[in-house]
Amino acid sequence: MSYYKKKAACILLISLLVCLIIKPVTAQSQLEIKAPSAVLMDAGTGTVLFEKNPHEKMEPASITKIMTMIIAFEAIESGKVKLSDTVRVSERAWKTGGSQVFLGPGEEQTLETLLKCIVIASANDASMAVAEHIGGSVEGFVKLMNEKAKQLGMENTNFTNPHGLSSPEHYTTAYDIALMSEELVKCPMFFKWSTVWMDYLEHTDKKREATMLANTNKLLGKYEGMDGLKTGFHSKAGHCFAGTAKRGDFRLISIVLNAENSNKRFEESIKLLDYGFGHYDSIKVVEKGMVLKTVQVEKGHIKDVNVIVPNDVNLLVEKGKEEDISTKFDVPDKLFAPLRKDQVVGTLEIEQNGKAVKTVNLVASEDIVKANFIEMLKRVFSKWFQF
Repeated sequence: MSYYKKKAACILLISLLVCLIIKPVTAQSQLEIKAPSAVLMDAGTGTVLFEKNPHEKMEPASITKIMTMIIAFEAIESGKVKLSDTVRVSERAWKTGGSQVFLGPGEEQTLETLLKCIVIASANDASMAVAEHIGGSVEGFVKLMNEKAKQLGMENTNFTNPHGLSSPEHYTTAYDIALMSEELVKCPMFFKWSTVWMDYLEHTDKKREATMLANTNKLLGKYEGMDGLKTGFHSKAGHCFAGTAKRGDFRLISIVLNAENSNKRFEESIKLLDYGFGHYDSIKVVEKGMVLKTVQVEKGHIKDVNVIVPNDVNLLVEKGKEEDISTKFDVPDKLFAPLRKDQVVGTLEIEQNGKAVKTVNLVASEDIVKANFIEMLKRVFSKWFQF
């Protein structure tokens, strides 16, 4: 073999070896999702880690109920309604159709029971009954849903019902679903039922057999950290799934819309979550309630106040790049009464590798009113007698 032929053969061999080495790495780094639309989001920071047609408007089917639950939990938290409220099932709710727990017209159940039916069994009839109880009417409740959607920045969403049955004007996007999922996972009450695999609904009419409630999330107990959120299906929406899983302090949200079948929506959700947990991590930089400084308060009924972090602060980082995270805060040496609890009084800056990556507001730990005349006089006398 001539020198040039040997040289050409060597180059060809090296090229083949390079291809063999590089191609598997490239394949591993790519995330192939066949569903028409999908999003992977870090729940702690709202950072999108993967997206495919994230803003394409599509019917969400029962994933709609994520917003239904948000409105219900907010109404409970505000005191507008209570879990123990008795809710009477209307004929309209009874006639809803689709996925249901077979509530009878005139049947009475507690709000807590109806919410359990929505979270576990995706009950349309329960969704309608809850909507009428909280919104005064289904239309009133839907108005609350759309107002909340705007508040959350869901720019490509419009709801026409609280359950998700098909309607031309009822639509949202994978990204908007991720936003409302991010909101729902802040509600501890949701997780009371979202991980329940099976339960039963006892009807008011004791002659009727109890209705079995089976969770539609088939990844529960099969995927590490999986604890929600919601499945959805009808012929126009296809097979949809909004999933969430938490490992340590790291929670991810995966959205898959219009998958070709039920298994595919779960398989693609696993792909998304595996990608997120495999490539990223969430580091808790500071904890909710941490006192960063105690500051003197002029003319207050008490002399000083703690400056605290109002919420846990997590930083999303790529694995292998967790080093060199630091914080510094900017808080005045003196504050002036009156002060409100949770009033912003300073900032915390988080840096990674010397670059600012996040700024967090710091707040006062309690209300401080102005000291009255007698209190101020006592302080003056106290200073005099110190000499």
